[in-house]
Amino acid sequence: MTEKNTNPLSVVILAAGQGTRMRSQLPKVLHEVAGKPLLAHVIGTATRLGAEAIHVVYGHGGAAVQTALAGLHVNWVEQSEQLGTGHAVAQAIPHIPGSHRVLILYGDVPLIGQETLERLVTSAGNSVVSLLTAEVDDPDGYGRILLNVDGNVSGIVEQKDASKQQLAIREINTGMLSAPAAKLDSWLKRLSNDNAQGEYYLTDVIAMAAAEGVAVHSVRADNEEEILGVNDRSQLAYLERCYQANVAHKLMSDGVTLRDPKRIDVRGDIQVGTDIVIDINVVFEGRVVLGSNVHIGANCVLRDVVVGEGTVILPNCVVENSEIGDDCQIGPFTRIRPDSILQAGVKLGNFVETKKTSIGRGSKINHLSYIGDATVGNGVNVGAGCITCNYDGANKYQTVIGDGAFIGSDCQLVAPVKIGERAYVGAGSTITKDAPPEQLSVSRSKQIVIKGWKPPKKAKN
Repeated sequence: MTEKNTNPLSVVILAAGQGTRMRSQLPKVLHEVAGKPLLAHVIGTATRLGAEAIHVVYGHGGAAVQTALAGLHVNWVEQSEQLGTGHAVAQAIPHIPGSHRVLILYGDVPLIGQETLERLVTSAGNSVVSLLTAEVDDPDGYGRILLNVDGNVSGIVEQKDASKQQLAIREINTGMLSAPAAKLDSWLKRLSNDNAQGEYYLTDVIAMAAAEGVAVHSVRADNEEEILGVNDRSQLAYLERCYQANVAHKLMSDGVTLRDPKRIDVRGDIQVGTDIVIDINVVFEGRVVLGSNVHIGANCVLRDVVVGEGTVILPNCVVENSEIGDDCQIGPFTRIRPDSILQAGVKLGNFVETKKTSIGRGSKINHLSYIGDATVGNGVNVGAGCITCNYDGANKYQTVIGDGAFIGSDCQLVAPVKIGERAYVGAGSTITKDAPPEQLSVSRSKQIVIKGWKPPKKAKN
């Protein structure tokens, strides 16, 4: 029977490794999976466990790590010399009350699951040790788990020390464990570095626990991917695809059609309705909300966006920090820059760019236009090649276009300027003064024809 957990939980995350095989000046734990540092993934999972405290043991590049993750509520513990995993945990133990349970995690194992860790901590209770293990097809390089007749862990044998029979064991050590803080402190103080590497191994506490008659439970991870660490770029890329595969599976379970589940990237949080269709090579960053019946074409990037129901985003669009209403049509090749708000039924066509602009219901900007720092009313039509000239080199100004206005092709609206309701602006006009409602405003040079004009000719050599 599993002992009920009553003691507070403290988490220790080991993040001091240099990561030389990454071939990078960036500390290993700051390399990213799904747009977030490896260490941030682990801290996030630990936080959801309800830990009273999270202690991060840092070493190489410690200042950079702390700066990058400054907003997270953790206790930073320095390991000035990297003398092994046991030595790393020993740096954090003085910060943990003896009555706590301790959970030890690794900053370069980003996919470890919350449910798996909950089972690990529950199995340990307040007085025993639980070791997270995994059964793998290829255990090469891993320490093998040795069990006693009661099914508890009696020790861990490293591959180089294993017998032929032990090498056939497929249950391996992940390094993650949960133990009572007071007992763990006692075992850490007795660790020896009398080994080939001259390091203090955390795994040695398992044999100490067994020798003292403390039960060591084996808790198996749900899948192999969640216990994998990152040591080089290839492993980083592999875990990226594992993460994205999990997200794709979740999206499809929630009613999203993915044209190719292997070609989607979610680098943040995504909230979805039903009957959404997402084509290939779409990237979601930050917080994205998609209403029901949204269709997103190939090669789009959406960053911190809310998209209303029934909206279609055609291929090759970039949308960031904006809100799109219901039943809009965007693209192809549209760029919606930050602080744009589109009401229902808006159409933005190919090579249209907006920035800090509110566009009213049913308005259309179909071709090759830039509308920035503007308020566009309902039912407005903006022709091809139109520009709001919002910047004078020092300051930016507003353009206001009233309901039902019609802006002809190739117009420049020089802000600050107002176009009245149902006003017409003739094609090719440069508007520098307010255009009155329900009137036609035109600003053009008079067309002339030069009779007898002949085109220039190239000089003969």
